[in-house]
This record gives sequence, C-alpha cells and structure tokens, in this order.
Amino acid sequence: MSAVFTIPLSPLEKRARNHALLCGIGFLIFLPIGVLVARYTRTYTRTWFGAHWVMQFLISGPIIFAGVALGYMTGNDLDLEPFSDPHQRVGLTLLILYLVQLLLGAVVHFVKLPSVFHGHRAPHNYLHIAVGVTIFILAAYQVHYGLYTQWTVATGGLHLIPDSAKHAWLALIIIFWVLFVLGLGFLPRQLKQESQARSDVKRKEPEDRLAKEEALPKSG
Repeated sequence: MSAVFTIPLSPLEKRARNHALLCGIGFLIFLPIGVLVARYTRTYTRTWFGAHWVMQFLISGPIIFAGVALGYMTGNDLDLEPFSDPHQRVGLTLLILYLVQLLLGAVVHFVKLPSVFHGHRAPHNYLHIAVGVTIFILAAYQVHYGLYTQWTVATGGLHLIPDSAKHAWLALIIIFWVLFVLGLGFLPRQLKQESQARSDVKRKEPEDRLAKEEALPKSG
C-alpha cells in the first residue's frame, strides 16, 4: 500500500490564499448582501439604511481592508514593484471606489442639497448607483483574474486552484445579478414613495415660510 504525499502550502501561498478569501468574501458576498438588503427592504421599512450601512461598512470594511493588506504584503514578499501588474492596479482602483462609495452613501443619506433639486433626484444619487455597479463588475473581473491568472503567476502553480473555488465564483456572480435584477421590480414603488415625499416637502415649504414670517417681531 503506497502512501500519498501532498506538499503543504508555503507561507506565501497561505497569505495569497487568505488575501483571496477575504477580498472575495468582502466584495462578492457581503457587499452584494448589503445592496440586496437595501433593494428589497427600503420600500417597506425605514430601518433599511441601518442594516445597509452595517453590512457595507462595519462588516465588509474590516474584511476588505484586511484582504487588501494581505495582498500588499504578498506583493512585497514577491519583490513586486507597487501596483506594477494588472491585479494590483485593479485592486487599488477597487479600494478607492469602495471608499468613494462609502462617502457617497453618507452624502446621499445625510446631506440635502439646495432647493434647485427639489422635485428631482440629486446627481450624487445617480453617481452612487453608477459607482456601485462599477465596483461589482470590477470585483467579478478581479476575483476571476486572481483565480485563473494571478495565482499561477505569483506562486508558480505548484498547487492548483480547486474547481470548487471557480464554481463558487460563477455561482456568486449569477446569484447576485439575478437577485439584483429581480429586485428592480421594487423600483416603481420606491420612485412613487420618493415622489410623494418630495411633494410633501414642497407643500410644507410655504407653510414653514409663513410660520417664520409670523414669528418675526412686528414693527411699529
């Protein structure tokens, strides 16, 4: 009976694997969950933003930052020039877009722009959507590149990426986009609610203005 010997992962391979796991979990699981929570619940409960914020920042943030840090350390172990290959450059782009998206989300929810936008969605609302879609497209490409190209380039290909990881990537992409498209069915209800809210604000403006005028001290 012959024994089967397997070569364990090297420290470099373990770090690269952990980098891939953390970034994949952050960008392909938790960030999409946060988006779907908002898409499916925002028209039914006012607490949707709290759940969305917790998922996108408090949960996804530490995982993504840890994954990026491990990726940076892996590049140093390989003596690569910082951001010298496509995987590094796309990774940096994703990190910047993620930070921009967090800022945009806060602005969309908490900052009310001047009355010129009353009755219309402010431009940063659409920018928030565009950046979010860009992040998911880039993240799908980045993880695919890491699985199919970067792992072999960085580690020499002694250990192959298991097919289960590649199947998981495909499943996550399909599941997210199917659920996202289905969730667009709630968009008419959302737009109707937003239109009603803007109408209520516009209707109250004359009342508020009159109340302020009446509160001013009378002359004479």
